[in-house]
Amino acid sequence: MTDLIPVTLLTGFLGAGKTTLLNRLLAANPGVRFAIVENEFGAVGIDGALIAPQATAIVELSNGCICCSVRGELAIALADLLSKRDAGELAFDRLLIETTGLADPGPVVQTFFWEEQLRHRFQLDAVITLVDVCHATGQLDRERVAAAQVAYADWIILTKTDLATPDALPIRLAAINARAPQLDVRELDQHWPALLATGGFALNEKGLPPANPFRHNTAARPLNALGGKPARSWDDAIETVLLEAPGSVDMAAVSAFVDQLVEQHAHDLLRYKGILSIAGENKRLVFQGVHRIAGFDYGRPWESDAERKSRIVLIGRDLPQDTLRAGFAACAGT
Repeated sequence: MTDLIPVTLLTGFLGAGKTTLLNRLLAANPGVRFAIVENEFGAVGIDGALIAPQATAIVELSNGCICCSVRGELAIALADLLSKRDAGELAFDRLLIETTGLADPGPVVQTFFWEEQLRHRFQLDAVITLVDVCHATGQLDRERVAAAQVAYADWIILTKTDLATPDALPIRLAAINARAPQLDVRELDQHWPALLATGGFALNEKGLPPANPFRHNTAARPLNALGGKPARSWDDAIETVLLEAPGSVDMAAVSAFVDQLVEQHAHDLLRYKGILSIAGENKRLVFQGVHRIAGFDYGRPWESDAERKSRIVLIGRDLPQDTLRAGFAACAGT
């Protein structure tokens, strides 16, 4: 069986420093052969000329946003890279995709699940989102895509921290996406191995929080965390929701719950992942999904002294939290 090629998706709003970070990543990993897909907004791409020469191949998509009108072009470009790799014309170990700052990463993520050839050859490893601390508050207030970029992240990198302090920004970011660690860009050198081995989309327990991870985020956010504005911002609707059920859950009941969850809220479910303790089953059932696409697999056995509990983390927009929590709790086996 061919080993899957790991994929890192680099996103962030305009001016966040994505190309600079990409070059740092290349320089810090000289033994890794990267193929890079650059998405430009406009007819002529310029970022490709700014990338360090360590890259094995650079593909520029310059006809528009990679996440909407050019998604088909992305699939074609990746298929072409695979063809050249299989023919011995290119040798690369990993794929990096840098989106334009105007891109919603969701459809890019879905491409690796919808396209059969890509699904069998690539493994999406992580979404890394850069956040410019100087301008993030205004961007989150005005731009829907800025909040979506944060919501899909496995890692959030705070940039321009030498020019401004994040202040309340980390609280605001955690309210959107509580599962993604936040790192200062100045401290990245010690984190490169973890950034390139995230397993964010693997069917395992990576990326799941401890039992009570959000207690410090349950209170209402202070007004200054919203830039001092009482008006509703784009990111107010996107939040992390934790569902918990004590003991084990009934397989039929939880299957019906997940089916209904996806059927009713797929458009607003950006990412979700969970560990389930199934009644009568000794192994953890791990599942994760993006919008309508979900996968399930049994993981490691429950330890004899472990507290069996089922947890699901949802990142989505305008989700009915109380209804979902009650519905999931009702799945507990009797």
